Amino acid sequence: MLYYLFEYLDKHTNFPGAGVFQYITFRSGMAVLLSLIISTVFGKRIINFLRRQQIGETVRELGLEGQSQKAGTPTMGGLIIIFSTLIPVLLFAKLDNVYIMLLLITTLWMGTIGFIDDYIKIFKKDKEGLKGRFKVVGQVGLGLIVGYILYFHPGVTVRTDTGKVDIFAEGRTVVAATPVEEKSTATTIPFFKNNEFDYAEILSFMGDDYKDYAWLIFIPVVIFIITAVSNGANLTDGIDGLAAGTSAIAVLTLGIFAFVSGNIIFSNYLNIMYIPNSGEMTVYIAAFVGALIGFLWYNTYPASVFMGDTGSLTIGGIIAVLAIAVRKELLIPVLCGIFLAENLSVVMQVSFFKYTKKKFGEGRRIFLMAPLHHHYQKKGYHESKIVARFWIIAILLAIFSLVSLKLR
Repeated sequence: MLYYLFEYLDKHTNFPGAGVFQYITFRSGMAVLLSLIISTVFGKRIINFLRRQQIGETVRELGLEGQSQKAGTPTMGGLIIIFSTLIPVLLFAKLDNVYIMLLLITTLWMGTIGFIDDYIKIFKKDKEGLKGRFKVVGQVGLGLIVGYILYFHPGVTVRTDTGKVDIFAEGRTVVAATPVEEKSTATTIPFFKNNEFDYAEILSFMGDDYKDYAWLIFIPVVIFIITAVSNGANLTDGIDGLAAGTSAIAVLTLGIFAFVSGNIIFSNYLNIMYIPNSGEMTVYIAAFVGALIGFLWYNTYPASVFMGDTGSLTIGGIIAVLAIAVRKELLIPVLCGIFLAENLSVVMQVSFFKYTKKKFGEGRRIFLMAPLHHHYQKKGYHESKIVARFWIIAILLAIFSLVSLKLR
């Protein structure tokens, strides 16, 4: 909103300083500052409200040290993250930008699913919360919306160097590329030269017009990624500060990708896909990172508030959409390696237990407990040490992901 106000002032008045709102870097800086202020200052008021309403965590007895002390700790703290993100975005971002609209839809959609889940757990006294099939339906629904918009919206394009032209300059012929903006389902394969892969190529056997049916591949891929990453974030939210910290690292990395992909100079220098208008996502990402860091003020051990599914499902959905929008979804297994490990630990544990129970008559386990962070708790590690080491791993994975810009 402020963007449009200062744009008007810059064009029609001599209001000093109004022009700075045209710069993404300035608006991103303002967004992160405001989100930090909202999450830290007003976050305390939200926590006190949750405590007065007796919206506390009901901890299931898992035999973990210090677990009983967490019972009654306010939950639904994801509301802090959501409000601290939305307010700066509404103030500083271009709201007519398709990527910003998509991220706002994702935030509200996944936040609503998580809120319903937490509401059922707390007020309906049902520890299972929202049934798994309804969560999946919600995730698939968001995937359909995101996939449809990214595929069909005219504002979602990429710029590729097609159509070579000969330029006679200084007595010699120079072959230059004419940049062309086009609709495309191309994505980036990390760590490879000539690393663009078009999902439409999978359907090349269908004839010359195979690209018209690319949505048959693209939309299911989007659904799968959103479902997998949101569930991974949900599983990671098990001990104080783990999900918020690792997510902040991943989102900050995606912010760098968004900025360079949306800047024609940087994208040309790094020889990566230029995605027009995607740089605006940097403002949203800045606000989101500030909200996550501000939330950590109250969520680090010993936590004063838990994010609940209101926060974890929202975080996972946003990370997935960001990665897809900047065409870096194939980098998710590396960048979100913590989420992947948590997901795989549960899948392996359940599968192995069922297999051994069927074959030997008794279920056996690979880990002492799943998800993975509980395995280390069972081994006697303090949860603050587990969180710190997972953060370090997340930082290493983020650096490795950024290196993919030049290491091919």
